[in-house]
Amino acid sequence: MKEFDALIKVALKEDVGPGDVTTEVFIPRGRRFEGKMFAKAPGVLSGSVVAKRVFELAAPGARVRLLMKDGARFKKGAAILKVRGSAKILTAERTALNFVQHLSGIAARAALFAGKLKGFQTRIYDTRKTMPALRELEKRAVKCGGGANHRRGLYDAFLIKDNHVAALGGDIEKLKQKLAFARKKYRRLKIEIEAQNLPQVRAFLPLGFDIILLDNMSRADMKKAIALIRASSRKTEIEISGGVKLEDLTGLSKLGADRISAGSITNSVAALDIAFDVWPVKSKEVRRQRSKAVGILGRLL
Repeated sequence: MKEFDALIKVALKEDVGPGDVTTEVFIPRGRRFEGKMFAKAPGVLSGSVVAKRVFELAAPGARVRLLMKDGARFKKGAAILKVRGSAKILTAERTALNFVQHLSGIAARAALFAGKLKGFQTRIYDTRKTMPALRELEKRAVKCGGGANHRRGLYDAFLIKDNHVAALGGDIEKLKQKLAFARKKYRRLKIEIEAQNLPQVRAFLPLGFDIILLDNMSRADMKKAIALIRASSRKTEIEISGGVKLEDLTGLSKLGADRISAGSITNSVAALDIAFDVWPVKSKEVRRQRSKAVGILGRLL
């Protein structure tokens, strides 16, 4: 997971700054510790490999053992990872937890949405509504929960929105010309267009878009739009979007769209309740004295 080292270093710098003064003053030098990250609520894991890397970077020489993989479903009390190292694992604790709690919250949310669509052809997709600099990790979390990723940015797919159409004056002929240019210059990219009403769906259909997005349309109009698109082309994918809530999914899935996209999977989730306990590792001398005492006591008995 070294691909995220730059991000992790920024996160550590934000928290540690010039140094962890509490650990520096109150923890005796040379002490070693063990720690365990565990779940205080059921959920879906994401970010464990990032947390492992946090400990490795913040506490050089630390030994980190992952006890479950990202994407695993777990119950309350489940152990996620164990770490052993210097007092610097105390320094790394909060940054590691922040990543895992946030990303597991997204994975758990995505799992709820995906679960509502089980048995239907429709899949749940994320959007670009992610925290700056965390998009790749958040999209990984969505996949851990069973969701699918929409475009990653403005570079890997076209999404023609109402503002783009308006900039062309709503001229379908100009839109057709731009579409031909886009297909010639960016042959491998999918081209999606947003439709806000039935007249737009009818106008866009003959142009041959890869995906038509039905944005904030009424349930009745979406049903008609999907019938129109299916009758015209089996290749064109259909996406539903616009304020989609968890309780909407069962009804929307029955309409027969290929995709439902929801920004709430990433932009309004609660962090999952995950904790980290730490305890000192007893020194060799303490262990030697305890073993000696046990031996003496055994002979006396």
